[in-house]
Amino acid sequence: MNNKKITSALISVFDKTGLAPIIENLIAQGVTLYSTGGTETFIRDLGHDVIAVEAITGYPSILGGRVKTLHPKVFGGILNRSDVTSDQEELDRYEIPSLDLIIVDLYPFEKTVASHASEQEIIEKIDIGGIALIRAAAKNFKDVLCVSDKNDYAELLQLLETQEGTTRLEDRKRFAVKAFNTSSHYDTAIFNHFDTDHDRLKISTSERTPLRYGENPHQQGAFFGPLEALLEQIHGKSISYNNLLDIDAAVLLIKEFYDGAPAFAILKHNNACGFAVRERLDRAYQDALAGDPISAFGGVLIANRPIDLTTATAIHSLFCEVVIAPSFEPEALSLLKEKKNRVLLLLKDADLPKLSVRSCLNGFLVQEKDDKTDSAAELTLMTKKAADQSQIEDLIFASKICKHTKSNTIVLVKNQQLLASGTGQTSRVDALQQAIHKAQSFNFDLNGAVMASDAFFPFPDCVEIAGNAGINAVIQPGGSIKDQASIDYCDQHEIAMLFTGTRHFKH
Repeated sequence: MNNKKITSALISVFDKTGLAPIIENLIAQGVTLYSTGGTETFIRDLGHDVIAVEAITGYPSILGGRVKTLHPKVFGGILNRSDVTSDQEELDRYEIPSLDLIIVDLYPFEKTVASHASEQEIIEKIDIGGIALIRAAAKNFKDVLCVSDKNDYAELLQLLETQEGTTRLEDRKRFAVKAFNTSSHYDTAIFNHFDTDHDRLKISTSERTPLRYGENPHQQGAFFGPLEALLEQIHGKSISYNNLLDIDAAVLLIKEFYDGAPAFAILKHNNACGFAVRERLDRAYQDALAGDPISAFGGVLIANRPIDLTTATAIHSLFCEVVIAPSFEPEALSLLKEKKNRVLLLLKDADLPKLSVRSCLNGFLVQEKDDKTDSAAELTLMTKKAADQSQIEDLIFASKICKHTKSNTIVLVKNQQLLASGTGQTSRVDALQQAIHKAQSFNFDLNGAVMASDAFFPFPDCVEIAGNAGINAVIQPGGSIKDQASIDYCDQHEIAMLFTGTRHFKH
């Protein structure tokens, strides 16, 4: 049956927000209402008649509300097929009312978990009756319209008004898909909470941000996840797929420096092409830009401090895709908004996923995020020459950038400024030579600079090349069977070398 007039509805929701207009419309169209508990009281308080589910089943709500609707007279009313004669005969025989509309939501399991409630409180928010009602109504979409999310109330109300309470098969099927999404997401959230072994992968998110296209114009793309919980766009064009990859890299990098002195980073193709820490944010920006003013064109900019007018004035002359900061001073915001397409984002204090998931072959690769940050206290001096305090600060600075740069990588730093990096090279020697060439092309003096490597040196060639360029301190994880060869070269040429013991590959 394609078109079907709604004559009866079962309504049982935890959250009553937005429900009243729907009740009023259903009553105006003569629909018989059935309900339970708090929703039944809500409808009566609106001044309307409603039939308690207990009047159908002959049983009250029992076990502290755990069992309300789990009864054949309820599920028979939902699952009966209007075109099957035996189904209709059984409804008559057992005095089961047929139900055309089900409006049900679920206990807020995820919110309860997020509130750090006790285990028993969390268990009590595992919905049983609601999830069963949703699945039953969605399964029988040929006859029943299922609404499982208050965000769909507006669409339901429009349907009731424009179609005078009549639903089409395509309407019911569309809402059924939404209902199955609700039920599957709910079950996934429950499973992931209790699956402490993490030996199975289940991912579900209801938030979808459409993108103009994917990595290239011929590819479709979308972002799935609660993006607005982390970033608020206050100006500019729609964010692209490639923007999001750069933004992700920028956010992860700046969080390494979030509690420190004013820091500014410029990223291009997921790598930092400029970074500096200074006493003032505008100076941090100027020195970050000096690291590679060519690559900065069209880049993503991020700061760990509110952007003031002085900094905004310096930024404004640069063509950049995105600017991210915890906040923008009003005058700075007005200035940066003069470029209509420039994306301005507020970075919020939100938790990031603990796992990294990416497609690989015919499956997925899953790993813990690299949350290890190298610190001065954990460094091991491997050479006769020690690094002074200023060098150690530069080495940790370089190590943090190195961790967030594509492998193989070498990062060169001096006075808390990124001079250059070699990124994504197949050879560590190539990465170093790329970094040296780049630094020298922008007239940086490498004498007294430090070098960071994301992985160990299999041979002493890198420290030799670095030493010849003027670098006098090196930080690396160590772990090569030929570590001693690099250490010996450093000892012979008065270069300090410190081991972190932690590799930071990024592919």
